[in-house]
Amino acid sequence: MQTSRGRRRAAGPASAPRAAEVIHSERPRDLHRDARRRRGPFRQITEFASASGIGQKAGIALAATGMVLTVTVPATSPVMATEDSGIAPVAATSVTPQPPISAEAGAQIDFSRSAVVTQADPDGKLKQLLSAQSAGAVSRAASVGSLGAPLASLVTASPFGYRVSPITGGSGDFHRGQDYVAQCGTSVLAAATGTVTFVGWHQYGGGNRVVIDHGNGLETTYNHLSSFNVTEGQTVSRGDVVALSGTTGASTGCHLHFEVQVNGEVVDPTGWL
Repeated sequence: MQTSRGRRRAAGPASAPRAAEVIHSERPRDLHRDARRRRGPFRQITEFASASGIGQKAGIALAATGMVLTVTVPATSPVMATEDSGIAPVAATSVTPQPPISAEAGAQIDFSRSAVVTQADPDGKLKQLLSAQSAGAVSRAASVGSLGAPLASLVTASPFGYRVSPITGGSGDFHRGQDYVAQCGTSVLAAATGTVTFVGWHQYGGGNRVVIDHGNGLETTYNHLSSFNVTEGQTVSRGDVVALSGTTGASTGCHLHFEVQVNGEVVDPTGWL
């Protein structure tokens, strides 16, 4: 029978609904699914990057997105995946060679000993200090400790500056250096590497005198000596014996008068020792 709208009316009772089929077959289980869930997506990415040899590129990509890597992948040796990672091991083929290092034709490369400055190289420290600026511009904080002791043991007998003259007894005498206790014949040592510019008699009271030029306006002088161990023009190293102490010139007894000159002007030696 048909209705007025053209639809067919059912002639009998409605049929019973068809029962849904029950599928008992199980999908194959992924043995590594639980392990991947425990590791999380970030760790899966880093492990995959390590095993596939793209750790360095993956690290750059993750850093660019604001993520922080928690693993370190060496870039100079191949990385092998382990059984715990759940990824098949990848065979290492070869190590990426380091790019060659070159310099321009006009580049100046300095491999000199003085370029490496350590506590065990005081002459290198002094040379570097004076090469950057004149000795007159060096601060006291930078100069202290740059010169070595002129004697094996330093005991001050008379300091630098104004004092009562031991010769005349008058006040206001300006002492141009530092006097150190030394028996006659004691070894006098070069305070630093330099060139001997004067060996002889100092007519203004220094007696037998040695002057060493250390460069850039820095000089040291050794006075009242009994004898010399060097000649003019000779290059000496820090700690070399340049003379023996004495009491020549304007002296009242055996000692060493030590001076430090900066651009021709005397300064307090304790600022450099």
